[in-house]
Amino acid sequence: MYIVRLATRRIGIVAARLGLAILFATGLGHSAAGHAATLDPSMLPTIQAATFEVVQAKPTVDPLSYEKPLPLDLLPYQERNDKYYSIGTAFAIGNHRYVTAGHVLLAGMNSLWGPPQLRDATGHVYPIDKIEKFSLGRDFVVFTLAGEPGKATLETNANPPLNSVVYAVGNALGTGVVIRDGLYTSDTPEEQDGLWKWMRFSAPASPGNSGGPLLDSRGKVIGIVLMKSPNENLNYALPISQMLDAPEGHAVVDSKSVYQLDLFQALQNGRWKADFALPLSLSDFYRDLQVSGDANGREQLQALLAKESSNLFPRGDGSTRLLVQQTQIYTFPTLIVRDSNGQWVRTGEARRHATLDSNGYVDIGQAGHTLLLHIRRPDQMDAALFYHDAKARMDLLARAGVFQRVVAGETIKITSLGKPSLEAAYTDRWQRPWHVSTWPFPHLNHQVVTYTLPVPDGCVMMLRMAPAEQVSGHRLDLDELANFIYATYGGTLAQWTQYLQDAALPAAFKQIHLQIDYGRRFAYQSQRVTFAYTPAVQAIRPDSVLNLGFRYLLDHGQPVWDVGYIGIWKTSTNDNQDQLTVQRQAAPPSSLDADMTSHWQTVSGRQYPYSGEARYENGTMNIGTVVSPKAAGDVLYTVYYSIDSNQTQALMKKRLGLLTHEMHVLEH
Repeated sequence: MYIVRLATRRIGIVAARLGLAILFATGLGHSAAGHAATLDPSMLPTIQAATFEVVQAKPTVDPLSYEKPLPLDLLPYQERNDKYYSIGTAFAIGNHRYVTAGHVLLAGMNSLWGPPQLRDATGHVYPIDKIEKFSLGRDFVVFTLAGEPGKATLETNANPPLNSVVYAVGNALGTGVVIRDGLYTSDTPEEQDGLWKWMRFSAPASPGNSGGPLLDSRGKVIGIVLMKSPNENLNYALPISQMLDAPEGHAVVDSKSVYQLDLFQALQNGRWKADFALPLSLSDFYRDLQVSGDANGREQLQALLAKESSNLFPRGDGSTRLLVQQTQIYTFPTLIVRDSNGQWVRTGEARRHATLDSNGYVDIGQAGHTLLLHIRRPDQMDAALFYHDAKARMDLLARAGVFQRVVAGETIKITSLGKPSLEAAYTDRWQRPWHVSTWPFPHLNHQVVTYTLPVPDGCVMMLRMAPAEQVSGHRLDLDELANFIYATYGGTLAQWTQYLQDAALPAAFKQIHLQIDYGRRFAYQSQRVTFAYTPAVQAIRPDSVLNLGFRYLLDHGQPVWDVGYIGIWKTSTNDNQDQLTVQRQAAPPSSLDADMTSHWQTVSGRQYPYSGEARYENGTMNIGTVVSPKAAGDVLYTVYYSIDSNQTQALMKKRLGLLTHEMHVLEH
């Protein structure tokens, strides 16, 4: 995840008291406001006229559907009647120019709300015209308005004395501009390079104060209120001199940044530097800043991957075990991550199961910052609709209760997200096609981002809830994480038939051919192994289950994504009985543990259960053998057959022989 190292105590955005839950409800709250301060009454009209709320228009259309009407009438009067969200404070400095915090302005980037505007004490709203000065590190912006609110401005004082009385003026908690007093107590070097100093002050500051003026006893601006102290009432302001002395006509970015992926603990510390000319319209400013930020994010990600390249799966000693161990079958997707011992392992398991109609279900788990999901398509749902209609897929998640909205303390189920606002395609390193979609949650100014990979019984999915201005960064993350998803391709033979007809297929399927002839013949052919069988071995029915265990493996020393396991069950309700499996087995290097070496010795030595002798265990009769390629090497294939009853050696050997008669290992 890409993060610009701005201070973490920003107090600009006042969130609406509307919540969203993914799996569980979350709420937003505020602390109580402090007491009002007193200034010379003659100053108050000017301060009031020169100080503004920064607001964004509330969305007028909600694309979400709910299980019942939202109880909006239970919200506080101002919240339910105000057409705007209040996100910060701004003030006039003369010459038709205005100032607020940089992070308050950035709340409008890619926003689902209206663009930031200024609202005066009478309720009149003024759009921003041009951005004239900007600094991301110092966190301020100077701009003009499309209209003129009036002539009131605040004078400045660039040299205030320590321990003097100060007044924090701002839109505290989004309930209007208030004035609160305290002392200018100290100066603290800024965290990045110590090039300038924060002003510390004891006047209370609340969410919504960001961008407001810090005044001296004469009503002159000495600083821009930006941050709240985390544990005590010593808050932060940017000295007004830093804004006054900044270069005219420039947007300056010089901030440390950090990139971290859910794959490992390693960090990439970098620096985002940019300087582009102003003035610009607000939309053009957002565009140029976004382009620069996205480019820096990509650079930091590539630097992180390059730094880790010697032990980045599937390279390095830490990858060896996962590349050569037996193929593991899970219908739930997992993420390959590096553990504290430097070994690449799979993480993520289903923590919640929700049933749908017609044998459908949703399994939900989490790996790092990402939700992992497996959707089993309901039998009565058209396969083409499921694979090609993102809304139809997402409505299944909504139906399962994944999305909720909290209004006035009541949790309301979201029943549909509507159509996605964006749809795109992404092909990962292993040539697997992901469908990328985003859905707006306007009341939160967030987007749901999904990456969906079709599989025969439905799909697997990565999902994140991202602030609207951060969607591009989350997509950059998910693009990379897609390369590390481990997913089994499984389903009934009926589902496989529909999947092969209707879904976008990974490139590996160009080398894989299935012949499904119910009641007559099943055949599998790839560049590695071919085999076939008839009902004389096992029934071939629409509800028979085929699992292709795709995995990451080494092919002549090169990592590839291909099938390492083929498992076929007689029926979908057979509980792992009446089945046959064909599995690729690779010789482990001597550096791996004894368990891996012992298993290979069992396989290569044709020892039980691969000795060709049947054995009755736990209610099933089992028999296995080994099939070798024509040329000797370090790859063998095991064949294993089970039946849910006690049978004779002769019958088991006959059926195993029928299965292996048409089997050919093509690897060498």
